[in-house]
Amino acid sequence: MDGNGRWAKGRGFERVRGHERGTTAVRDTVTECARLGVQALTLYAFSEENWSRPKREIHFLMKLLERFLVAERGTLMDNAVRLVHAGRRQRLPEGVLEKLDETVALTADNQRMTLCLAISYGSRQEITDAVRKIAEKVRAGSLLPNDIDEQTISDHLYRPDLPDPDLLIRTAGELRISNFLLWQISYAELWVTETCWPDFTKEHLHAAFAAYRQRVRRFGAVVP
Repeated sequence: MDGNGRWAKGRGFERVRGHERGTTAVRDTVTECARLGVQALTLYAFSEENWSRPKREIHFLMKLLERFLVAERGTLMDNAVRLVHAGRRQRLPEGVLEKLDETVALTADNQRMTLCLAISYGSRQEITDAVRKIAEKVRAGSLLPNDIDEQTISDHLYRPDLPDPDLLIRTAGELRISNFLLWQISYAELWVTETCWPDFTKEHLHAAFAAYRQRVRRFGAVVP
C-alpha cells in the first residue's frame, strides 16, 4: 500500500495524513474483494524496515492501527471476513497486540474471505524464522534433514494456512518487491499502478483483476 506519504506531501499535509486517508482505501478494497469472492487478501501494513522511520510517525501508525482494528470490526463481521496476522509480535506495542488479538478472535469463524495484515513483517525475517523452527525439529530428532522439502518450508512460514498469492498489486508506481512474501509470490502475477494508495478505488481493483484475466500462467511449463 505505497504512496501514503507522497499523497500527503503533494497536498501540503504531514505524512501521517496520508496514512489516515489510506484506511478508506483499505475498507473499500477489503469489502470489494469479499464481495467478488476473493479467497484471501494480504495487506502489507508495516514492514520490519519501517521501524527505522521517525518515532513520531511510528507512534501515529501504531495508534492508527489500534483504532482501525476496533473501528473496522463491524465491516469485517458484516462481510464475513476472518482477520489473521503475519509478522513478528515482539516489537508491537501492547495496545496493538491487545486489539489485534481481540479482533482475530472475534472474526475467527468468518468464512467468506481471510484478510491477513502483515504488520512488523519482512519476508527474509519470515524465512529466517522458518529455518530456525525447522532446525529445532532436526535437533530434537523429530525431523530428518533428508525429509526437508519445499512443503516443509511452506508449512513453517507465518501463515501456512493461506494460499500463495495469484496477484500482487503495487501502488504509487513502485517496481520492486520490498521484502514481501518472497517465497509465496514465486509465480504471482504483478500489476503496478501509478496511483497512490489513498486514491486507490474499486475501479483500480477491477482494472487489476481485468489485467490478471488476460495473463497466461505457465508456472515454468510450456502452454500449448
